[in-house]
Amino acid sequence: MVVHSGADVLAGLDPEQRTAVTAPAGPVCVLAGAGTGKTRAITSRIAHRVLSGEISARHVLAVTFTARAAAEMRHRLTQLGVAGVQARTFHAAALRQVRYFAPRLLDGRAMPELLDSKVRLVTLAAARVGLRTDRAVARDLAGEIEWAKSSLVEPGEYVVAAAKALRETPHEPAKVAEVFAAYEKIKRGNGVIDFEDMLRAAVWGIEEHADVAEQVRAQYRHFVVDEYQDVNPLQQRLLEAWLGGRDDLTVVGDASQTIYSFTGATSSYLVDFPRRHRGAVVVRLVRDYRSTPQVVGLANAVISQARGTEARLRLELRGQRPPGPEPELRIFTDEPAEANAVAARAKALVDAGTPAREIAVLFRTNAQSEAYEKALTEAEVPYVVQGAERFFERAEVRQAMIALRAATRSIPGETPLPAAVVEALSAVGWAPDTPPAGGAARERWEALAALVQLAEEYAATPTVLPIGEAAAVERPATLADFTDELHRRAAQQHVPTVEGVTLASLHSAKGLEWDAVFLVGLSEGTLPTTYAKTVEQVEEERRLLYVGVTRAREWLWLSYAAARSPGGRARRPSRFLPQLDRSGGAERARGSGPAVRPERRRTQIVSCRICGATLLAGPDRKLGRCATCPSDIDEELHERLREWRQRVAGAQKVPAYVVFTDATLTALAERRPGRAEELIAIAGIGPRKLGLYGESVLALVGGAAVDDVCPEKTFEISS
Repeated sequence: MVVHSGADVLAGLDPEQRTAVTAPAGPVCVLAGAGTGKTRAITSRIAHRVLSGEISARHVLAVTFTARAAAEMRHRLTQLGVAGVQARTFHAAALRQVRYFAPRLLDGRAMPELLDSKVRLVTLAAARVGLRTDRAVARDLAGEIEWAKSSLVEPGEYVVAAAKALRETPHEPAKVAEVFAAYEKIKRGNGVIDFEDMLRAAVWGIEEHADVAEQVRAQYRHFVVDEYQDVNPLQQRLLEAWLGGRDDLTVVGDASQTIYSFTGATSSYLVDFPRRHRGAVVVRLVRDYRSTPQVVGLANAVISQARGTEARLRLELRGQRPPGPEPELRIFTDEPAEANAVAARAKALVDAGTPAREIAVLFRTNAQSEAYEKALTEAEVPYVVQGAERFFERAEVRQAMIALRAATRSIPGETPLPAAVVEALSAVGWAPDTPPAGGAARERWEALAALVQLAEEYAATPTVLPIGEAAAVERPATLADFTDELHRRAAQQHVPTVEGVTLASLHSAKGLEWDAVFLVGLSEGTLPTTYAKTVEQVEEERRLLYVGVTRAREWLWLSYAAARSPGGRARRPSRFLPQLDRSGGAERARGSGPAVRPERRRTQIVSCRICGATLLAGPDRKLGRCATCPSDIDEELHERLREWRQRVAGAQKVPAYVVFTDATLTALAERRPGRAEELIAIAGIGPRKLGLYGESVLALVGGAAVDDVCPEKTFEISS
């Protein structure tokens, strides 16, 4: 792309993007839905202003939340013919400034060493206050300290702040505060700083040193902030220090993608932007160029039920791509069946030409990955794990496998396998009770719980021992058998892959997209997680599903298992799924007999044929469109159908609605089915009515007169 002027930048932009690009200097808030071209809009805004001579590129600072996003922004600007713009993460921008000004701020000394991780010092701090921790608990304590420092909370304020924020702390809040204070003391004693210190140093340098403030503000005069719904109070404080009361600020965000509140991120700055910046230009980008109308419709249906602060800025997306396949909702008897079906479909997609790198399996927690790693391995589909280690590479799983192997020498062989595994895992501190508080500790607990679940599944399949040449005997699986099986699976799944299907948690999938997406494990207790206690936490879980749906470009699968393991306790589907007929429990066969559990049930999500929105209400699903969308009814056909229905009802001596309801007649006149398959696809027309009336209705749709279809015909309903 060759760009010569600001006017050239406007070519190809949609009306909303153009409004964002050409907005005058001053506060601009771009509310950009998923797939609506926000990066194009903000880079085009920068390029338009630079190329038109309004601003200088070297005076622009664009901040993002990931190095990948910053690199993409720089690449786009280069393509637009603009060089010299600083596009960096908050941390990279602060680090550059603190390093530059350190000699001036620190009496000639260089900037202290920056900690890569807090965990080691947090472990020392915990020990200093009499708290024994493992690595998972230390990670959770480090996370609490990061939350506090990002929220501008000091150690002495932590207990009150944590209670006010309803934090689920890894230890008693007062103890966490002690660890926090000890950590700060150890850190100072070692002459090092952490990432939050670096941001605070950048703020301090500007707020407390007039010469530094003057130099920074002379360099950076125009600001752009991407993913503004994810800023925390410390980052906002730094942004305000950079601005110094000026208002040439463009922010971009989507409140419906606020999924990092647990880290201190808050959408309040995005929500309150027009109030904080009087006269701000607010632009809504709602044209979705990423996903098909069918995927967009489902996304709108998921987020339409959102409540709370973020819902005030909810966007209803409009798909711009050609129609694609309807999203599928699949129900399975148990998680192994779900994983195997996902692997089989992924293999079919790859065999049909979809690159493996364009397929993703997304789940709520990393502990869910094991079943999909195993299923994909057995289906010979390569995969990569995004944002986490493979299941058998996780430290706690490796440690547990060592403990299980050691336990084969101490636990009696007749001990039932699940009980033996639970006993063996007690050696690594795991117990089958309530999971611990704290994300890392809970994730560790869930990973080990997954091993117990594997043991239960493995125990359900007796081991066959060969006896001689012609006979065999079955015996219960032992702990030694199970450890051998785990090592076999680990060996299979440790084969390195360069490219493959992506396995990722919903959090780590943020900002990414694929042609085909599997959203799995969508049951109550998983999404939303059982740990979501408050209304705000539940709403964040809903937004997680919304983020997952909007990752798909063309093909979307949603599924859940009616039980965790074969014959296990029944579970309910996620409350966030469209309210369709999706009873995943047991079905009773006709007549007497036991309940029959289907291997799988399939429920198709119906989208409006006009706007692509997911249809939930019965009448809308029958019509195939939203009640508010314009009707394309064939009035002449509708009148003939009404006359035909009246004659049939009279001959049968039944009310007209018994033949077909008004809604069904309207659907027939709008959808104009040409084949029996299209006719029976209309809600309200089953096999019985197809047999009674199908031939006549298809003839009427084909143009036949009512007299030709039923001049003197009598319709009888068989008993």
